[in-house]
Amino acid sequence: MPDLALTTADDMVRNAGMVAGLDRSVPLIADADTGFGGPVMIARSVERYILAGVAGLHIEDQVTTKRCGHLLGKELVDTDTFVARIKAADAARKRLDDDIVIIARTDALQSYGYDEAICRLKAAVAANADVVFLEGMNSLDEMRRMTRDLAPTPCLLNMISSGFTPLVPAREAQEMGFKIQIWPCFAMTAAYLAYQKVAKELMETGQVAERFAEDGKTVVGGIREIFDLCGLKECAAFDQAMGGKAFANGV
Repeated sequence: MPDLALTTADDMVRNAGMVAGLDRSVPLIADADTGFGGPVMIARSVERYILAGVAGLHIEDQVTTKRCGHLLGKELVDTDTFVARIKAADAARKRLDDDIVIIARTDALQSYGYDEAICRLKAAVAANADVVFLEGMNSLDEMRRMTRDLAPTPCLLNMISSGFTPLVPAREAQEMGFKIQIWPCFAMTAAYLAYQKVAKELMETGQVAERFAEDGKTVVGGIREIFDLCGLKECAAFDQAMGGKAFANGV
């Protein structure tokens, strides 16, 4: 579905929990959109993200019927409402005695300008946001200016293909002063292109040829390789170590 607030809190928390559960040693940042309602709902949503194993989340200042930050026509709530969202998130983590990182995101740049965006982020920091996120920056100069104006608060940089913001390597982002850099959608786009290629091949030829590595012998993306990536061997070893016999004859 397009990024138009069509997903619910249930959808978002469930997906975040599945990803976080793959490897608890890898911290996961999740998108909490607008928090999915008023302060009570926001607090509840943050608690659910915490219980799902999420390490950090970002909450934004768009209206509930929001859209992707790199689309036009965004509408925002006022600063007081944005601050209330951050306060609710902070209260939720304190209630659960958790250290989830609260990232305050503003989409004010396109609608209200740079100065208003910075004021909103500073207000969010005063409400106990840990990290700030200015969506849709248009230039390298704007990126550098943001980190200077909000120092020493850690800043997040969002990299979107074909979006408003120029793409910069991680090292350059770090030199600009950013502490976190995210690259959403790139893996999804690569997967989409691969699926499209395979579907086209199947439609045109009636079959799909094996994909081989450079040695011409090793099958790439075979089902065993996928299962091993997902932990097949570890699951079998755990079963046997606990006295189970489900994998006694191998897999």
